Amino acid sequence: MASDPDRPPIDLSGVAEAAAQVRAYHQRTKHLPGRFAAGPGYMDWANQPDPFRRFSGARIIGLPLVADDRTPPYDALFRSTEIPPRPLSAESLGLFLELSLGLTAWKELQGIRWALRANPSSGNLHPTEGYVILPPVASLSDAGGVYHYAPREHALEQRCILDQAAMSKLAAGLPAGGFLAGLTSVHWREAWKYGERAYRYCQHDVGHALGAMCFAAAALGWRLALLSTPSDAEVAGLLGLDRASDFEAAEAEHPELIAVVLTDRAVEAPRQLPADAVAGLQACRWAGTANRLSRERFDWAAIETVAKAALKPPTQALPGADFTLKPKPRPSPKRDIPSSAALIRQRRSAVDMDGRTGLGRHTFFAMLARTMPDRPQPPWTAVDFPGRIQLCLFVHRIDGLSPGLYVLMRDAARLGAFRAACDHQFAWKRVESSHLPLYALKLGDYRQAATQASCAQAIAGDSAFSLGMIADLARTLDEDGPWAYRRLFWETGLIGQVLYLEAEAAGVSSTGMGCYFDDLVHRLLGLDLADHTWQSLYHFTVGGALVDQRLTTLPAYGHLPAGRKLP
Repeated sequence: MASDPDRPPIDLSGVAEAAAQVRAYHQRTKHLPGRFAAGPGYMDWANQPDPFRRFSGARIIGLPLVADDRTPPYDALFRSTEIPPRPLSAESLGLFLELSLGLTAWKELQGIRWALRANPSSGNLHPTEGYVILPPVASLSDAGGVYHYAPREHALEQRCILDQAAMSKLAAGLPAGGFLAGLTSVHWREAWKYGERAYRYCQHDVGHALGAMCFAAAALGWRLALLSTPSDAEVAGLLGLDRASDFEAAEAEHPELIAVVLTDRAVEAPRQLPADAVAGLQACRWAGTANRLSRERFDWAAIETVAKAALKPPTQALPGADFTLKPKPRPSPKRDIPSSAALIRQRRSAVDMDGRTGLGRHTFFAMLARTMPDRPQPPWTAVDFPGRIQLCLFVHRIDGLSPGLYVLMRDAARLGAFRAACDHQFAWKRVESSHLPLYALKLGDYRQAATQASCAQAIAGDSAFSLGMIADLARTLDEDGPWAYRRLFWETGLIGQVLYLEAEAAGVSSTGMGCYFDDLVHRLLGLDLADHTWQSLYHFTVGGALVDQRLTTLPAYGHLPAGRKLP
């Protein structure tokens, strides 16, 4: 684990203890048949957290809702040089936030209404909050500032006004037209329902939100790049999370990440924050007090322990992938699909599958290809960390491909190590026609096994295919430190976001599944349960959805004035 030589040395004994706590948390929060991770055991509806954070006393600035978004077709996002970049404006910023963190619809059943968003969330509880740090933007503000995004109002809450000194420090490290975007987590929103396992789900959701921002940026001809060097303390300082008095009566927000959004994708992305940028912002004028989300809350000690153990220190930038290389030739189906914005807005999490719908082989291969981390395409251009997640695939209904258990080695260099760890009876037959590191392990009907592994959820077996995401956990913690436990979940969320949009583009549906029996998945692969080198972190399923006709769908922003203009 690298660190900046100009910073104080890291206490390695403390790192080892933190890594042990992360491993202990992961073991403690496994679901097993007959024993689930510790949770509340009931749904305290009267105390359900408010899914919308607001800051009272902060100036609120409504963002425009653009009727004709003029975004390119979804497949064009993977040929980004064809998309002319839009200048940073109130309209383009509003569209970026709407397509990444905004509302996509309201659902209603028997008088109960809830919102859906562009960034999916475990249990639709939405622990992720979004922020932007902007230069002066016409029609928004004459000064730069730190803003919290309020998705229900599609508005910015001005938390901080940057003075000239702070703006100069920030601008010194950012390309012209660039701005910063940050994500945080409110652990309580997930813990209210899921108890100790909630920390995992918060990290899944950060990955999904990061992916959603990447695709929204691409739709505007922009590029997003994660700043991987700042510590959590620095991110907290940038976003005002360290201002205890602003959260005195409210549930805490935990810093997750900061990224730069480049409106000119040809410029080189910065690798770290400008010097003294955090101190400059902290010295500026802040406003707003966070609302309380629940009347009461229960603080799970296991979550507090792992959150502290997985705090991110300042780190050096990783080399990342060489995106100057041309993509490897892989099959891609020709199709007529809607604009990227329309596709993003129509994305839904399936709750039931029809048990009949399948996919063509080339469509399936193309989906998998876009999950590969070696391609100069979104969302992989946003990150500099290596791919550490392999896909264990339960193939049910893929035309031209035999049903069975398969593995996509997203990190092909680990093929030997993973193969040695798995059942030695597996065939490991390369699927040559895929042009991918895709291997058939064992053919046969795995519908029941997939269902059982996913907490007996029928959608895992009734789909065209489902999968478990297997992390190279021990190696990642040893090489990159305990904080990288979070990063592994972010990677699974990025993969999930790709699969969500790929499913919509293929005319089917999908959903992520955080409930699965961890060690049952490991047994299916033949992994030694006493050896925690490889661990399952997330499940996903893709197929033909059954729509609940009892639900009424309402427009995302029908509650706002039509054609709303900026104040």
